[in-house]
Parts: sequence; C-alpha cells; structure tokens
Amino acid sequence: MAVVLATAAGLAGAVQAAVMGELGDRVGIVPAVAVSVIVSLVCGLAALLVWERSFAGLRAAAHQPAWLWIGGVMSVFIVFAVTVGPPRIGVTATIATVIAGNLVSAAAIDRFGWLGVERVGLGWPRLLGFALLAAGAALTLKR
Repeated sequence: MAVVLATAAGLAGAVQAAVMGELGDRVGIVPAVAVSVIVSLVCGLAALLVWERSFAGLRAAAHQPAWLWIGGVMSVFIVFAVTVGPPRIGVTATIATVIAGNLVSAAAIDRFGWLGVERVGLGWPRLLGFALLAAGAALTLKR
C-alpha cells in the first residue's frame, strides 16, 4: 500500500506543479500558494473528521515538540517551489530537480538517522542511483 500511495503522490506532484505554475502566472505566486494552503487545510480537516470523527488529533499534535511541525512549513515551501518552477523551467525540470533534492535530503536523513528515523546505510547501488537521477535531472534542464 505504501508503494502505491507513493507512486500516486508522484503522479499527483506533476499535476500539482502544472496547475500551480498556471495559477501562479494568472494570480501571482503568493496568492496561488495561499489558495493552495487554504484548500489543503479544508481537505485535511475534512479528512480528519471522516477518519477520526473528531479534532482530538490536532490537540495531540499541538502537544508535540514544535520541530515536528516543520512538515507544514516544508509543504508551503514545496508548493511555492512548484509554483515558481514550471513557468520558468518547465514541469519536467521542476519535478526532476525536486525529486533529486528529495533523494539527497532523504539519503542524509536515512544515513545519519536524523529527525527520529532509523538509520539506513548508503551502499554503492544507492549512490549510483542518486548519481543517475542527478544526471537525469540536469538533462531535463536542457530545452
């Protein structure tokens, strides 16, 4: 199930970049990001009510260390980046560079066990995969 969801998220990410780039061109980058965040909030609250039937999870999250809330900040930054990128470098290059950045960051987090995750080693197959992905991302920047 996790692989299916991750694949679907990858597919959704490209659609998100395309529509956010267009919305950003039409209304401005910051208003487009604000609309996206508001829509996300409404959808998140609706999902919370459907699955949990209460807002108790929000109370529990509010009592966690503030550094665990950084995911929300990262979400806004990602939406900002995929709003700025597509009209300037294209959807493919935007997504490719986002994914390359994701993998570099994820590899460091896994390798060093940052942010409370279990350590995962970096062997040569993973490093080769990162290098190939970085090369592919760089090639997408060529028009």
